[in-house]
Amino acid sequence: MTHNGHISKLKAWWLAARPKTLPAAIAPVLVGSALAHAEGFFDWPPALAALVGALLIQIGTNLANDYFDFLKGVDTAERKGPARALQSGLISPKELQVGMVVVFGLAVLAGLYLAWVAGWPVVVIGALSLLCAVAYSGGPYPLASHGLGDAFVFLFFGLVAVGGTYYVQALGFSSWALLAAVPVGALITAIIVVNNVRDIETDALAGKRTLAVMMGPQASKLEYAVLLGLAYEMPLVMWLNGWSAWVLLPFLSLPLGMWLTILLFRTKEGPAFNQLLAQTAQLALAFSALFALGLIL
Repeated sequence: MTHNGHISKLKAWWLAARPKTLPAAIAPVLVGSALAHAEGFFDWPPALAALVGALLIQIGTNLANDYFDFLKGVDTAERKGPARALQSGLISPKELQVGMVVVFGLAVLAGLYLAWVAGWPVVVIGALSLLCAVAYSGGPYPLASHGLGDAFVFLFFGLVAVGGTYYVQALGFSSWALLAAVPVGALITAIIVVNNVRDIETDALAGKRTLAVMMGPQASKLEYAVLLGLAYEMPLVMWLNGWSAWVLLPFLSLPLGMWLTILLFRTKEGPAFNQLLAQTAQLALAFSALFALGLIL
């Protein structure tokens, strides 16, 4: 285990938090809040608490992923992704454990406020989110190792996060919230697809059976294209069902989506996927910001 003395502890924790993945936490809150605004329910304290909670759960999930993948020997020197703080020896397993507890503890505080505002459904959503954040890569049946990672991400970062953000402001559910959640969930799942295609070889060696390991690279790249197609379909559905043409604003990001899909099919080299991963996260955020703006207008 190498110790990189030139990287400060703060930088090491920043690396462990994986800032490039954080658009995945911001996007659903943007869309859920915009929909609440469009329907006259926007309330900024719960919206802000939902954003803080989502960011903390995302960071906590990243730390847990780092920790459990290291324990199981998934993160080795052979991995093609960005350096992991634990695998590189920048943070000790004990420190990472403490970090996880602190981050999830702060997420619980945000959740308690939201539960006070919006009642028991938030407690259920919050408890499930925390449980799955750890179960994604840890516990007796890690979701990501049994091909369930993609479905989990679609469900929690899409339907639960967008629907939950809407609920804590509107104090009720709306079928529009479920519809608006689909593109967000699809684009965030696409981030995971790139990550898993990049890691097919090292994951397979470590016995981590992601959906990409099960389906192979070509079918996984096709999954990415389908997810992006699904994302762009939903604003169209909303427009055809009476929303103003402003909801079509996300189509401004379509050239980027198409370019990334072409790029993914052409990419063979492991490290080249890292750039594609960051760009897919940017696409998810850009699409969601345009979608949110369209809903408000």
